[in-house]
Amino acid sequence: TSLPAATSIVVRGARQNNLRSIDVEIPHGSLSVVTGVSGSGKSSLALETVYAEGQRRYVASLSTYAQQFLDRFPRPAVDAIEGLPPAVSIERANPILTRRSTVGTATEVYDYLRLLYARAGILHCPSCGLPIAPHTATEAADRVMAEAGASAWLITFALTVSEALTHDVLVDNLRSLGFIRLLAGGREVHIEEMEEGSDLTRAIPLFVVVDRVRVGSTPRARIVEAIERAYAEGEGEAVIFARGKTAPEHGRSLSREARCEGCRRTFPEPRPTLFSFNSPYGACPECNGFGNLLEYDPARIVPDPARSLAEGALDPWTKPRYTRRRERLRAFTREAGLSWKAPWSDLPQRARDVLLAGGRYEGIRFEGVLPFLESLEAKKYKAYVRFFLRGYQSYRLCPACGGSRLRPEAVSVTVGGISIVDVIRWPLSRLADWLTGMDPDAAPAGVLGPVRRELERRVGLLLAVGLDYLSLDRLTRTLSGGEAQRIAIANALGTPLTGGLYVLDEPSVGLHARDTGRIVDLLRELTSHGNTALVVEHDLDIVRAADHVIELGPGSGAAGGRVVFAGSPQELVDADTVTGKWLRGEAGLAGNRRPTPKGPWLTVRGARANNLSCIDAAIPLGTLTAVTGVSGSGKSTLVHDVLYRALAARLAPAAGGGAREAEAIGAHDAIEGMERVSGVVLVDQSPIGKSPRSNPATYVKAFDAIRNLFAATPAARRRGFTAGHFSFNTAAGRCPECRGDGHERIEMIFLPDVFVKCEACRGRRYRPEVLAVKWRGHSIADALELTIAEALEFFRGEPGVGGGLWVLQAVGLG
Repeated sequence: TSLPAATSIVVRGARQNNLRSIDVEIPHGSLSVVTGVSGSGKSSLALETVYAEGQRRYVASLSTYAQQFLDRFPRPAVDAIEGLPPAVSIERANPILTRRSTVGTATEVYDYLRLLYARAGILHCPSCGLPIAPHTATEAADRVMAEAGASAWLITFALTVSEALTHDVLVDNLRSLGFIRLLAGGREVHIEEMEEGSDLTRAIPLFVVVDRVRVGSTPRARIVEAIERAYAEGEGEAVIFARGKTAPEHGRSLSREARCEGCRRTFPEPRPTLFSFNSPYGACPECNGFGNLLEYDPARIVPDPARSLAEGALDPWTKPRYTRRRERLRAFTREAGLSWKAPWSDLPQRARDVLLAGGRYEGIRFEGVLPFLESLEAKKYKAYVRFFLRGYQSYRLCPACGGSRLRPEAVSVTVGGISIVDVIRWPLSRLADWLTGMDPDAAPAGVLGPVRRELERRVGLLLAVGLDYLSLDRLTRTLSGGEAQRIAIANALGTPLTGGLYVLDEPSVGLHARDTGRIVDLLRELTSHGNTALVVEHDLDIVRAADHVIELGPGSGAAGGRVVFAGSPQELVDADTVTGKWLRGEAGLAGNRRPTPKGPWLTVRGARANNLSCIDAAIPLGTLTAVTGVSGSGKSTLVHDVLYRALAARLAPAAGGGAREAEAIGAHDAIEGMERVSGVVLVDQSPIGKSPRSNPATYVKAFDAIRNLFAATPAARRRGFTAGHFSFNTAAGRCPECRGDGHERIEMIFLPDVFVKCEACRGRRYRPEVLAVKWRGHSIADALELTIAEALEFFRGEPGVGGGLWVLQAVGLG
């Protein structure tokens, strides 16, 4: 007899992070929500325990190569998990950094569009605009038989004669191949009946007659065979002439290749890779498929035209490293009679051109900033040089492809008169309408039907998650974490997986309350396929919609990690828990009426980036201002693309130097009041750590003071240790095997890389002799393992440590 199937996932003795050896049950096929205050252990249970164990079990089913690392693959701190199906995690972070990934490629919608255009598209010549289509021998035969202009035809191919070839050799070659008729200079000639002294090598053009056919009496198979022979001998091209009209201009070309009859240009065969900007076959050769070029931007080199040369109008030469360049600039202005203290905008245009691009002014030669920056490119192998140069570069639309990323031949292919470039620039809602209204006769039903059905299904899923405002050419790296997660949900729904476990981390983040219902509907659809959805969530609407709720608490950190409730949402309403009080309406934000702000104001004029419709927005300075609206209304575009990038370009043109800093400022007319702002900081959902060794203590600068405390101990002084020995970023004290990471990365080929604890230091990052140094009974590794709340108590009386840690505690990260 078979064992009864498990009805739920049973977790016993979970103690990962701050979990207090808890037991929970998650019903199969249900929408289960794990809720609780921040830091109560929700992610520790859902992601680091349940999902991590599911991932470990999946790896165990793989090859021997993968299994050799299992002993090093850390098991979650849990006694047992029963009834665990295959697990998939859909997290909120946007992991995409490359500029090649778009919404279309991430959702595979673009892959199906490429297939549609390769199979149903009509190629047009970019120069002539004429439609181009290759003809197989069968298609060419059908065209000959359908011609109404004549009933008798000569099927020929053009013959190119080498200068070294003689008439006799040419005739012998033709005779040996079985050809006896030609069109020479427009006249039909039989090689056995030519006049004495004839020379075919002088006849231009020269066509060899393969066969003479008559529509209606010549079998179709014979016509197909004749065209095949003409293609074989004529390098893929046949020429047909109506009997009696054999002048060269009367010939009609049939090509096995895609060739324009107007300009005779040959085109590549439309295939899916022709429409891929990630393939050398389809990418624009000028920008290599990126759609833009990185060039030096005069607006970044001269960020503030109101500055004078003395005040550093030419920003690159204000850096201490280039003091000599600044001295040369001063000498040039004296010799050329230019004002050193006049605003940049008041200098003569010719002088500004020379200062930027180099040249002669008043007979005096000057190198210019742009040639100086270009000369540094030879040293781009140095990180600081790359960092420096990127601060003065901006992306400019590729002039060759106009931002389409594709070669001209791909852009010239249309379906229903629309190119693939036009389609991917539409919002998804318009794309859905186009697919619905597509002409069914645009391609054979066996080709168009399956592709269109799959496109409609995948686009429909994206509409269902509230992403109807996105276009397929939107860069994935510009999406918010919530948008990236919703795309992952749509991709999950697009696969036929059943009986699996989906673990989601706060899918409502970034959604307006109006759109929360869509997420609930999608989660319901997941569970309707026999899957289990385990959701970490704070949103009360999603909590109410759940089948099963697990609340952890009662507090955060050491005060959390316990199950304070498990049951239905209806039962939670009556429970004496934090979430229960919010569901009953007993808890809420205290009302705090604020006075109407009176300024000063930061005003954006004419913002029209992405979907912004030339709007004006006034933001009071010195206040907390919230920009809200439904998903896709343009909030991030206004705040990030327009306001932040414009302020960053003006206030810190060379700060950062990364790819994001070099992106174009969102289109707008002006920003008034920028002179009242002295600095700008972007706080978004991207990771704050620049190194895998970064941690909260290093980020708030508390780790420097901690290292100094350990370096000042008698044990450290006896060993000659400095503060550098207690840093895992220097070779003096860190573990030589993992270089201070505490783990090693194992490449899993077709799976995400696995990080396993370093066997040498057991994850403690330091050499044994460094760990032997104690301060108040703790080693440096012990100190790093303390929670923020524990560290505040442990380092009490040490102001250099407590200041930064107190801020972390105040924002709820204790």
